[in-house]
Amino acid sequence: MSYKEKNYLAQLEDEAIYILRETAAQFERPALLFSGGKDSIVLVHLALKAFRPGKFPFPLVHVDTGHNFPEAIKFRDYLANKIGENLIVASVEDAIKKYNLKETNGRFPSRNALQTYALLDVIEEYQFDACIGGARRDEEKARAKERIFSVRDDFGQWDPKLQRPELWNILNGKIEKGHNVRVFPISNWTELDVWNYIKANEIELPNLYFSHQRECIVYNDKLIATSAFIQPNETDEVVVEKVRYRTVGDMTCTAAVPSDAATIDDIITDIINTRISERGQTRLDDQLSEAAMEDRKKQGYF
Repeated sequence: MSYKEKNYLAQLEDEAIYILRETAAQFERPALLFSGGKDSIVLVHLALKAFRPGKFPFPLVHVDTGHNFPEAIKFRDYLANKIGENLIVASVEDAIKKYNLKETNGRFPSRNALQTYALLDVIEEYQFDACIGGARRDEEKARAKERIFSVRDDFGQWDPKLQRPELWNILNGKIEKGHNVRVFPISNWTELDVWNYIKANEIELPNLYFSHQRECIVYNDKLIATSAFIQPNETDEVVVEKVRYRTVGDMTCTAAVPSDAATIDDIITDIINTRISERGQTRLDDQLSEAAMEDRKKQGYF
């Protein structure tokens, strides 16, 4: 990695650490949303740099859909235990029972919209006034619109037409009672930045990000792994391929990509050569409509 690349990563790191410290300073009860995916793992690493040798000024929170990859859940628990920080798990299964929610129909259902109920419940229970997340602007066009301090109303809803200016890195955390803020410290990073940072800092990751063999169903040219939630039927084309995951969501709606990338350098080469965003290539739930992500955000999604 060249000096210029290292210097650029240092600037991104400095900005993210500044945002994390501003969040701790401006809010009474922040939380860091942690799923065991690569972006939230990078956030935890940044928080270690921002606050060690002290404890984090916030707990880790995961909204567990019940359809997560077991590798991500295992790594979530491993990392929380390794760093000795408090992990709070909110359950979408519990929210479905509590509110008698109806799940999405279809072959590959997503619980993403239902995560909102569990998230708002945990915010209310612990009185969180800020939730730190790993969303990035390069992922999806709705996320490209969002500010670093993104204000949500009493119902957790986001109005893209009512956003605050963020000039000269001045972040305004003042909110009305009942409102809360979603904070995005790595909003200005790209997928390639994340992987270069992971390489530079030798950050551990779940093995599903690297090439491995997996049985998959071929669906609309996408590879959906078979699992307890998705079983092939007699008309499906089932293949065993060398794949990896660019992003980790529900097993039911996240596609793998064919890949021989067994190392971080291999993955970086893959990303440089691709022309499709990670969510655009792998997330079935984002392809339900042109505004699928924005619609979920307006209802309180991350």
